[in-house]
Amino acid sequence: MIASMTAFARRETHLPWGSLSWEIRSVNQRYLEPSFRLPESLRNQETTLRHRLKQKLARGKLDLTLKFYPTDDNQELVLNEPLLEKLVTSAEKVCSKMAKAAPLDPLKLLEWPGVIQASETDEEEVQAQVLALFDQALDDLQAHRLREGEALAAMLEERLVQITTHLQNAQAYLPAALEAWRTSVLEKAAKLQADVDPQRLEQEVVLLAQKQDVAEELDRLEAHVTEVRRALNSKGPVGRRLDFLMQEMNREANTLGSKAMNLDMTQVSVELKVLIEQMREQIQNIE
Repeated sequence: MIASMTAFARRETHLPWGSLSWEIRSVNQRYLEPSFRLPESLRNQETTLRHRLKQKLARGKLDLTLKFYPTDDNQELVLNEPLLEKLVTSAEKVCSKMAKAAPLDPLKLLEWPGVIQASETDEEEVQAQVLALFDQALDDLQAHRLREGEALAAMLEERLVQITTHLQNAQAYLPAALEAWRTSVLEKAAKLQADVDPQRLEQEVVLLAQKQDVAEELDRLEAHVTEVRRALNSKGPVGRRLDFLMQEMNREANTLGSKAMNLDMTQVSVELKVLIEQMREQIQNIE
């Protein structure tokens, strides 16, 4: 299945030590161009995140935002007992040298820097959850891209059916168009009342008719239609290949128009170019 480069995904999780959320937006781009917005405490994860991203996506401009909200309610207070004992011993020595020393205030001791410490969140656990949530968000994004790609493939197939119909019409028009063109050239030559060898004139008309014949262009367009369908049914990124095929199809349609021998063939060329341009615009979004 083909994948669109336009998609969105959001994943979040809530844990005792905090909340994490990933938000990923993707639009079309010739190459893979990620832009990460990470909290300062998790910026060291960017290299790993880029590696994981490249394993799943090949093209697209992506904005990837990670938000981390630590939870203060569940943090435990840890008492630094060795430091507290030193403070108490020191305070008692001071009190022993004072005649009327006030009793020690426990709250004042707890205010001393380093006596009370908040338990730190396990950094490895946070990083593991960041990566796991990132993988889930990427899976969601890829699923969205595939759904969009499925819709694009259906639209392209619809245009291919119309192109095939126009090519079949052109094939049907071609013999009569060539014969009408040949008759017109011979009539114009006869009106000139010139002394021309009929056999030589017929040879020249045949040569000119070969130059005006668009059978090869029609055959190449049919081959390109087949190749587009093959690409749509293949695995992996095919956007660039499809874009190249649109250029080739447009070139053949232009040649068909320049060689058109009657209004019917001109109309076929115009319709083909309209359909090819519609396909080309949508293919810009395909990975």
